[in-house]
Amino acid sequence: MPEPTSPRKEETTQKVYRLRSDFELPLDEVRDFLDGYDPPESVDGIDVTRRGNKLMLTAVADRDDSDYTPTALLKASLKERRLYETDEGWSREPPEPDGIGPDEEETETKTVEYACFKGDRETVLQNTALQYPMLLVLVDIARFAGRGEVTAVTASEDELSATRVVEGEERPATVEVVDPVEESGTDNTSNWRDNSLIG
Repeated sequence: MPEPTSPRKEETTQKVYRLRSDFELPLDEVRDFLDGYDPPESVDGIDVTRRGNKLMLTAVADRDDSDYTPTALLKASLKERRLYETDEGWSREPPEPDGIGPDEEETETKTVEYACFKGDRETVLQNTALQYPMLLVLVDIARFAGRGEVTAVTASEDELSATRVVEGEERPATVEVVDPVEESGTDNTSNWRDNSLIG
């Protein structure tokens, strides 16, 4: 079973077919990550924009003026989370009470804004130009976050490969190709509406 790789060079044949992202981290940590971040080759920089409760990280690159295709962007929803001060630091879970009575100290809390990179390709990774390099950026953010999971299926020169990051660590991943006929059941109906090979 080959180990998944994260090549830094974009090729014209590299495409992102499937993506599922399920992780979040404080917005300040996203800014810390991007400060001094070296993006993948073919991406000159990352433009950070906020629109209401959405955070967008857009690929910036030197492109032909005639190319009007918008560059890929990562989109995260912004949500406020209440954190509680504990002996181990700030936590999403309130500490267990030490005792009962009016003398018990009130737990210190604070509200922190989180960037939630959650959803499929159409939700988290949008637009086609430089889409593959921006997937690499998402994977790097997931490693930095150290929590949650990202899985993706990509293709390079017609070779499919899988990437999986769990709790900040890259894990072995494989691509399983399933014949849709085998999943259609024992009847002889065509079931063409559920055939993923039909565009």
